[in-house]
Amino acid sequence: MTHDHDLVLRPTPAQTEAALNPPPGRTGGDLVVESLAALGATTVFGLPGQHALAVFDALGRSDLRCIGLRVENNAGFAADAYGRITGEAAPLLLSTGPGALTSLAALQEARAASAPVLAISSQVPAAGLGGGRHGYLHELPDQAASFRGVVKSVHTVRSQSQIPSAIAEAWTSALTVPHGPVWVEIPQDVLVAETSIPVVTGGDTFPEELPPRPELTAVAADLLARAERPAIIAGGGVVRADASKKLRQLAERLQAPVVTTFGGKGAFPWTHPLSLQSWLEDRHTTDFLEDADVLLVIGSGLGELSSNYHTFRPRGRVIQIEADLGKLESNHPALGIHADARLALQALLETVGERTDPAAPERVREVLDKVRERVAAQELALEQDVLAAVRKALPPRAPSFWDMTVLAYWAWSAFDAKAPGTMHSAQGAGGLGYALPAALGAAVADPTHPVLAVSGDGGALYSVAELATARQYDLNVTWLIVDDGGYGILRQYMTDAYGRPTATDLPGPDFVALAESFGVPGVRTSPDALEADLAKALAAPGPSVVVLPAVLRMFAPTHLGSG
Repeated sequence: MTHDHDLVLRPTPAQTEAALNPPPGRTGGDLVVESLAALGATTVFGLPGQHALAVFDALGRSDLRCIGLRVENNAGFAADAYGRITGEAAPLLLSTGPGALTSLAALQEARAASAPVLAISSQVPAAGLGGGRHGYLHELPDQAASFRGVVKSVHTVRSQSQIPSAIAEAWTSALTVPHGPVWVEIPQDVLVAETSIPVVTGGDTFPEELPPRPELTAVAADLLARAERPAIIAGGGVVRADASKKLRQLAERLQAPVVTTFGGKGAFPWTHPLSLQSWLEDRHTTDFLEDADVLLVIGSGLGELSSNYHTFRPRGRVIQIEADLGKLESNHPALGIHADARLALQALLETVGERTDPAAPERVREVLDKVRERVAAQELALEQDVLAAVRKALPPRAPSFWDMTVLAYWAWSAFDAKAPGTMHSAQGAGGLGYALPAALGAAVADPTHPVLAVSGDGGALYSVAELATARQYDLNVTWLIVDDGGYGILRQYMTDAYGRPTATDLPGPDFVALAESFGVPGVRTSPDALEADLAKALAAPGPSVVVLPAVLRMFAPTHLGSG
């Protein structure tokens, strides 16, 4: 019996020719680059270090595009965004020790957000892999141990013949749902040595799909069909699985109101009659979801932010569809279905019949009216006007990337993403400095749309060096910096909790002058001029910076009680 994939293993004449007549002077570094190209990579991110020079030398002889950033963590954020936008594994090239460790926060975000990043790091020479201290520059006693608790899988190479298979195995791991970052490390001497191994030309991998168990979807379909007050929480798994249309079909068939999590922004149309939008930090929304007799949670672990800071207490049956096994029923008892969101939604669509509930849109309107009334009573017109100006200035299909800043917290709840996969933030792991380097990665992935990055002045200083990268590659990224003279959200948190803030005021630079010193045009704006200035910057080719001096406040928390 012959299987289709058996045919792939037979070398073509061109592959045979390349194998028998490899070009001279190739090294282990060439095997890395050839393996990436064979798997379909076209772009890599990173920056060189002493032990990784052979890889970068090989890059210079290849057709791969190398986007060099200024800080390893920022390179990780750029690769994260590239993976989110393209759905491909984004290669991230790092050097041993300090360079590798500097990427950890970015890899933590990629893991939390299920972004496929293929990190490849050099290592000390192979003799130093057995532990002990050999005195090599950048040496760690066990470098892989620093990453094992952060990434999906770790792959240590000890010989050149292992390189193609290790990279292919890691690539498959990164793209098997749930997507995520993976780690490959290769000793310096393995990278530097000349190789007689044939040119790598075959690299097909087959990430496994994750269909739902049919007996579970049968029970889920029965519960939903008999529900009187069904509701849906749609998380980032819906966006990553490209399942937004299937979600809409199911919601309309069930007449079930839908809330999208902050990671699932855009998974359901914002103005749809069944859309409860994203007001997860509002008790009115929480009360509505608690009252559902059957709650379908798709692609969300119901973590801290998605559960209104763990105050959410569902009274009905919960059905949880989740590709990450570790998140299944981790916060609430449920009918747990370990599956890719798209495949699970398709199974439900094939099983669940029509349900009529003409009152559902009215119940949605009532909740949203209560939310608007509560926010309106807090005298937060400035914050709402600023967010509205950003939405008006940003083209509907243009992606945006948000740092951990007050305006981003507003956007989680109140920003219409317009389409799935267009709004991204660092809320997975919650580290600072995400917005600009991630926006650069998105601009590399798709140069046909302008890209918006939004930071506070505190987060901006984490990644300001990447203005040099934006200028070097002439990337279409506009960076909005809301300058409130410090860590604004932490200042508010500390004042609320302790009566006074400490270490949150940050005298900073003139960001317009700083941008212009990088050759990037900058403008200082005001809330009234923001829409026009931002639209102008987004419409101009190349990078730009818009600085808004403003102190923004968060709406009052509602997980402490109703109202």
